[in-house]
Amino acid sequence: MIDRRLTPANARVAAMHLAGQVAAAAFVTGWPMMVMRPVVDLCATAGGARDRQLLLGAIVTVFEDHAGWSFVQAVDGYVGYVLTDQLGTRHTPTHFVATPASHAYAEEDIKSRDLMALPLGARVLVTDERRKFFETSVGFVPKRHLRPLDQPFSDPVTVAQMHFGVPYLWGGNSTRGIDCSGLVAASLHACNIPCPADSDMQQVLGQSVDSDLMRGDLVFWRGHVGMMVDAMTLIHANAHHMATAYEPIANAVLRIEAQGGGAVVARRRL
Repeated sequence: MIDRRLTPANARVAAMHLAGQVAAAAFVTGWPMMVMRPVVDLCATAGGARDRQLLLGAIVTVFEDHAGWSFVQAVDGYVGYVLTDQLGTRHTPTHFVATPASHAYAEEDIKSRDLMALPLGARVLVTDERRKFFETSVGFVPKRHLRPLDQPFSDPVTVAQMHFGVPYLWGGNSTRGIDCSGLVAASLHACNIPCPADSDMQQVLGQSVDSDLMRGDLVFWRGHVGMMVDAMTLIHANAHHMATAYEPIANAVLRIEAQGGGAVVARRRL
């Protein structure tokens, strides 16, 4: 069965490698573009509901630009529609925002005009180094807030904890708003660990856990996922707390089942 979330095809165009597998008016190779806004929605249809989000500096392959919407595939394979004016010419980012949030300024001065609010994980190209700022593709960013892409975090749990208190947002992928699978994906990506976008896809990560849970393990329910901070405590973005919150795993198991979410369906160790 074809998963439309991972299949770059619509009624008008499809990726060249899908020729003979799907019906489309044209088959194209696509071209690379880059997300130019701090956070953009990746929608199921042009003008439709948000499936996921992409952050500044994310590379996408564009297969079609139609009526102001670009049909794209992200690096993690997820397919959807992004407003065309939110994309720009690809360059090569060098650093990522390694704090919960930052700002890009017009000048090398904290009192200068702020140009853009940057979430954790946003990618920028550093073009010059000043005393306290990097000059980047989007303005001057405090040096303390950026980390080279070749120096990722080493602990996904630490990154997940940086999202504590972030408001819950269905399909969200940033410190402006995030959901359960978005939290897992953001945490792993910051550690340069490949991760699919949705919780059902993430159940293939790592190995099944039959022993006691430990830090970094993933616990899955039907349509939900959380990450263990230690053997007893889960961190997860959830609609019960409407935020990224800590919860004793024993409490979460009982509460989720009582609220109709069912029992735990998988436990995975990265």
